Amino acid sequence: MRHPLTTLLFIGLASMLSACGNSHDHSEHGEEAHEAEQHDSHDEEADHDNNHNDSDDKHSDLIWLDSHKAEAAGVKTEVVERGHFNDVICVGGSIISASCDETTISAPTSGIVAHSRHLSEGITLRQGEVVYYISSDRLEEGDYSERLRIAYLAAKREYDRTKPLVDEKIITQREFSTIQADYEKARLAYEAVSQKSSKKGISIASPTTGYLKECLVKDGDFVEIGTPLMVVTKNQHLYLRAEVPARHFNQLQKISSAKFRPQYSDSTIDIKSLGGELMSLGKTAVGTASYIPVTFKLHNSGNIVPGSYAEVFLVTGMRENIISVPSTALTEEQGVYYVYIQTDKEHYRKQQVTLGNTDGIRTEIVQGLKGGERIVTRSAITLRLAATSNAIPAHNHSH
Repeated sequence: MRHPLTTLLFIGLASMLSACGNSHDHSEHGEEAHEAEQHDSHDEEADHDNNHNDSDDKHSDLIWLDSHKAEAAGVKTEVVERGHFNDVICVGGSIISASCDETTISAPTSGIVAHSRHLSEGITLRQGEVVYYISSDRLEEGDYSERLRIAYLAAKREYDRTKPLVDEKIITQREFSTIQADYEKARLAYEAVSQKSSKKGISIASPTTGYLKECLVKDGDFVEIGTPLMVVTKNQHLYLRAEVPARHFNQLQKISSAKFRPQYSDSTIDIKSLGGELMSLGKTAVGTASYIPVTFKLHNSGNIVPGSYAEVFLVTGMRENIISVPSTALTEEQGVYYVYIQTDKEHYRKQQVTLGNTDGIRTEIVQGLKGGERIVTRSAITLRLAATSNAIPAHNHSH
């Protein structure tokens, strides 16, 4: 039999060992729980970082431009749609004055030219306005108008003398007819000059209202009868003359219209907007380079300069279901072309595109657009500048 004190000591030791074991178990479980909480926290932070990275990837190529600034810069947009597109032949050409609008003024007499006022090409002339005087009083033959007056008076005296002789059968009717014809000729010549004659000489006036296209003589020049003095143009009509390489001869009959871009402008003009029409197709090649002339007639809107060169787009047909954009929507960087797609009111994305043909106003897009996108058509350079300064920045994770 155990002693009672021994039994109590055994029970106490067992209780202490039990309490110690339980305390150790609770400590281990607490550490495991703390590690689990820390692991979960790191997982959540990793997920958070991944979500931010995904967001950055989605927005890193967007360009931000304040809507008010875009409006002030003249940014315009339109939705890309499939539609018809013109097939064209792109050639060089020139703009020339229409021959039906031009008048050449020639000298009615020989003499020395004097300008009535300072003359320069492009000045406005009114019908009947005196432009030149031609004086012959310093010439060896004497003053032209005076010579005509003397000839007229001599012919009139001969006419008056012979007229009664016809009735008296002294001269024949045939002889008198010759004398009468000489008199009438001298009379008409003198009256034509006497109406224009003054102390300055015989005046030369513009026969029509228009512009001085070309002044062909200088002040003090000597001219003979029939010498061209100047060319006056009404400048109401123009010719657009395209020089088509001979290799396109088989396509000439397909030409229906044209668009052109003058050398001094970035804008392309459709001749239909100027009432233009095809006038003629050349039948033979001109010059050593074998170019065939194709001529259009159009109204002068007042901002087209005759004599200037132009890039001409000859319309030969039409294709349907083609994606095209205004040529003003395109920007170029090192030979690669882009458009800017508007994703929302203030955000844009640069999109690379592959170009097809162009008619000067619109350009075919072969690759890069599917239709339905809203693209910038005006002031695209504003987006190009914004892309270098106002691109949406990546998120900052500093805490």
